Amino acid sequence: MSSIEPPRDKAQSNSIAEAVSRTLEENSVAALATLIEGPANAQTNVGPKLLIRDFGVPSAIGGLGGKELDRAVMDQAARFLESRADTRIFQVKEFAPELTGWSEAKILFERIQAEPTLVICGGGHVGASLAKLASLMGYHATLIDDRPEFVTRATFPEKNIELVPAENWSEAVKTAVGNGHGVSVAIVTRGHSEDEQCLRAVIPVDVDYIGLIGSKRRTNIVLDRLRHSGADESSLGKVHAPVGLDIGAVTPEEVALAIMAEIVAVRRGGKGESLSAWRRASKPGE
Repeated sequence: MSSIEPPRDKAQSNSIAEAVSRTLEENSVAALATLIEGPANAQTNVGPKLLIRDFGVPSAIGGLGGKELDRAVMDQAARFLESRADTRIFQVKEFAPELTGWSEAKILFERIQAEPTLVICGGGHVGASLAKLASLMGYHATLIDDRPEFVTRATFPEKNIELVPAENWSEAVKTAVGNGHGVSVAIVTRGHSEDEQCLRAVIPVDVDYIGLIGSKRRTNIVLDRLRHSGADESSLGKVHAPVGLDIGAVTPEEVALAIMAEIVAVRRGGKGESLSAWRRASKPGE
């Protein structure tokens, strides 16, 4: 059963603000729906909000003007979050045509989630370049290495790069990944053993993305080790190995770019194809 807390004006606003803060603190995800345009020929105040959390057992705080509308918006919120969009405006008739009285009303949906996180296992040349690029792109980067000299603040002055000198790879990775919400993981360590420890720690968690660096042979060795030790095949199938898009990368900076391009494509639902491919495939004048 889902539950909806009725609107209470100022009290509602405070409750929504508190729930938004809690969502960000817990590194969870929610959807905020705002009525930005009422139905035609109706005296309806715009601005009411509905915050939807806990999608396993949906619950919501606030209200948009009617229980039927609120329930339809709750259902649409789940679909909106699956689309990977940050914001989108819908007319009610697009997702609840049966609500004829609200059909022309417009609802703004916003994703409520902390800044995306990239956990980087390995502070070598690629890991260092990846951390710096991720920080430029607005990610919170966590750089882990078992060699303290590879994760010093002198090398990484950026405030949104967290540095973790790991005494134990598995424990450090588990702590950094947390519940996995909004988290991507790039495993770019120096060897099979370190790769395996990191991947074994990440596999049980529902992260947004897992990438493993190396040749086909090297990545297959690591995946086969986990497979033979009983790792779930469907979980292994989610690992991007070798990591990154094929852009012909050679330098560490180029490899980092290839990795970030794939992470963004997965996060945004992109195809990773050339935007001009359609032009080359079409005939002149089409």
